[in-house]
Amino acid sequence: MITAAEAMVKCLELEGVKVVFGYPGAAICPFYDKLYESDIHHVLVRHEANAGHAASGYARMTGQPGVCIATSGPGATNLLTAIATAYADSIPLICITGQVSTDQIGCDVFQEVDITGAAEPFVKYSYLVKEAADIPRIFKEAFYLAGTGRKGPVLIDVPQDVQMRMINFEYPSEIRMRTYKPAFKGNPLQIQRIHDAVNSAEKPLLIVGGGVFLSGAEKELRSFAQKAHIPAVSTMMGLSVFPTDDPMYLGMIGMHGLRSANTAMNTCDTIVMIGARVGDRAVRSPSFLAEGKTIIHIDVDPAEIGKNISVDIPLVGDCREILTELCAMEYDNDHAEWHTEIHEIKNIVSTNEETEGYINPKVFIRRLSDRLPDDTICVADVGSNQIWTCNNFGFREGGRFLTTGGMGTMGYSLPCALGAKLSSPDREVVAICGDGSFQMQMMELATVIQENAAVKIIIMKNKRLGMVRELQTKNYENRLIATDIGNYPDFVALAKAYGIEADRVSTMAEAEEKIEKLASSKSAYLLECNVYKLESTL
Repeated sequence: MITAAEAMVKCLELEGVKVVFGYPGAAICPFYDKLYESDIHHVLVRHEANAGHAASGYARMTGQPGVCIATSGPGATNLLTAIATAYADSIPLICITGQVSTDQIGCDVFQEVDITGAAEPFVKYSYLVKEAADIPRIFKEAFYLAGTGRKGPVLIDVPQDVQMRMINFEYPSEIRMRTYKPAFKGNPLQIQRIHDAVNSAEKPLLIVGGGVFLSGAEKELRSFAQKAHIPAVSTMMGLSVFPTDDPMYLGMIGMHGLRSANTAMNTCDTIVMIGARVGDRAVRSPSFLAEGKTIIHIDVDPAEIGKNISVDIPLVGDCREILTELCAMEYDNDHAEWHTEIHEIKNIVSTNEETEGYINPKVFIRRLSDRLPDDTICVADVGSNQIWTCNNFGFREGGRFLTTGGMGTMGYSLPCALGAKLSSPDREVVAICGDGSFQMQMMELATVIQENAAVKIIIMKNKRLGMVRELQTKNYENRLIATDIGNYPDFVALAKAYGIEADRVSTMAEAEEKIEKLASSKSAYLLECNVYKLESTL
């Protein structure tokens, strides 16, 4: 017999969990007491939302569900933003929360909140554990649910008294869930239809989304593009599937994308969307886009197919499985004229003008990416910094881009970068953020230094909420309100207060030297970049 709290820890160990991210409190203390005896490494974040974001970064790089932990009440509600962020981008998380004792549920006692009810719209599934004996089954199901089909967060809420009950522990060897049957194999007839449509098309185009990463299908996708002679564009979440300089790749589509990518999307005659959900930032007018085109949509989630755009050939299944089958087929159309047209419209990135006394963020990011290793993990936050990074960071073979897409959560980059670094300690990890978004996460500098994580941090400081300022200028007659965040704090002094080496750069003449110092540092490093207040995302 063991306590349910000890059983919770054993479940994590049996699932191969090595690292968890959390913040303790009274209602989850029985679990933490047993975690003390485990070899699982616990990372103490400074805010519960960042436990979820760090677990997200860890999950995205390992391909396995990340684990985050919070106590009841405000601890659990602080975690909600990270859960919603993971849900929007289909990131597999196991979110463990403490709850008040079962006899106190519904009594409005200290730090009680209905977290399973609050999280219901943006979890894949949630459990309120009432019987301690159910814990092994629940944990086994939770990991399976989070990591299969359309991946996502699963919440396990465990009352304090349940954690302390004694149970006979036996971890299930298999899953028995009658109502959950994710599709893996694609329908053979539909696969053949896709082959025929691509082979007969004059101007086919791949639209690549984040689902390709979730399936681990990057190599299969590139092989398919080469064999079928199909150029590709990507959504924001699909960035870095193709190296930026790949001749088959045209860049990011959407309202903040490259002209070449959007032009190709508008002029092609056949679209193969794979692991993409056709969000409004990628495709403003799905009905207009679909006119005169054959639309093929491949996704593991049947609810996404046809939701935002009319589809001619739908196919439900795992991207990797489907692409493997498509790669095994022969293609005799090289689409030569289309490739000639594509190369004529392929975007040539301008050098942009420099404003005296400031750095040009677009050029700076290009130079930064040129200096970093090929397999660098680049994490962008939300705001102008995100768009500058998406369109200017040069991803090479083995590199990876991480950001928050569907939810657009400011304050994501540093904790995500921390999680990514702990999953891949031998790879360079750089977080690029704005001075607005950084102030939503700067407390995690303490976690970075405590974990001895050599994360490189770039802060684009324009003293504004840049993207909102740009929106107010364009759409609200320049009636600027609540976007001036001032010239504080001093980020260099702040980083040094945490024991992190830091510097600032204000002109492009200094850029090479400062980038070299950052890139050659073997420990955490922060670089504050002085950006003109009216610098646009274009």
